[in-house]
Amino acid sequence: MILQIANCQYTALADDQATCAIVLPMMAEAANKGADMICLPECASRLDPNSASLIANSQTENNSISLAMFRDAARTHKKWVLVGSILLKSETRDDMMVNRGFLITPDGDIRARYDKIHMFDVSVNDGQTYHESRRFIAGDTSVLVNMDGWRLGMTICYDLRFPYLYRQLARNGADVITIPAAFTKVTGMAHWHSLMQARAIENAVFIVSPAQCGTHAGGRQTYGHALVVDPWGKVLSDAGEHPTLTVTSIDLDAVQKARAAIPSLTHDREDNIRLDIV
Repeated sequence: MILQIANCQYTALADDQATCAIVLPMMAEAANKGADMICLPECASRLDPNSASLIANSQTENNSISLAMFRDAARTHKKWVLVGSILLKSETRDDMMVNRGFLITPDGDIRARYDKIHMFDVSVNDGQTYHESRRFIAGDTSVLVNMDGWRLGMTICYDLRFPYLYRQLARNGADVITIPAAFTKVTGMAHWHSLMQARAIENAVFIVSPAQCGTHAGGRQTYGHALVVDPWGKVLSDAGEHPTLTVTSIDLDAVQKARAAIPSLTHDREDNIRLDIV
């Protein structure tokens, strides 16, 4: 099975509608180029470093203007759309948010939701503060979607550093795993390509990672380099550092070929390994 995958790479602004004015034409271009699935990065409609304004100006899923726009675009273009994530108000706590990804059908319906599981609470010495758990409620459920004969696993950004999540998805039949991201420039330069290729190789899956790039409000810099990596670890497309659109052809038969060549998914012994601390 051949799929055409579009990765949208851009610099999200601190305003939903202003960002959507950038994204929607890019989605139309992807559709015109024959994409079967259009993929948007993490923080697809907004990247605002100010916690107070972020919460004050955000909506819940039910009244999200940007989500409605993305659903309309999927319906208009008759394409699958992966919304890497939208930063939404929590339905259960007024003072907290969720970092939620969506898979939207060509009819504009929400097929799946995924709340980012691993919170980015780190210091990378780039002048920014990252403590997502102060304002976001972490998810606790991985998501694998059956899509007309193939399976898509949904993850987000910092999840990349936790291999067990990808192993679970692969062992349950994932052919493609998406990792939409707003990766920092510092960590991206050090680890982005290596980790993306590692997740692809060790699980024999396609990795699709639409990405934010450039300098955002407050001076935050994201790495770009939206990737498509095949199950053998080959980088099929790399969007570079600047806003752009890539459309990449993937052959899902490559998944079974890679797993037949090195059937490591069937060799796991994690439940039978004893640890001796001496």
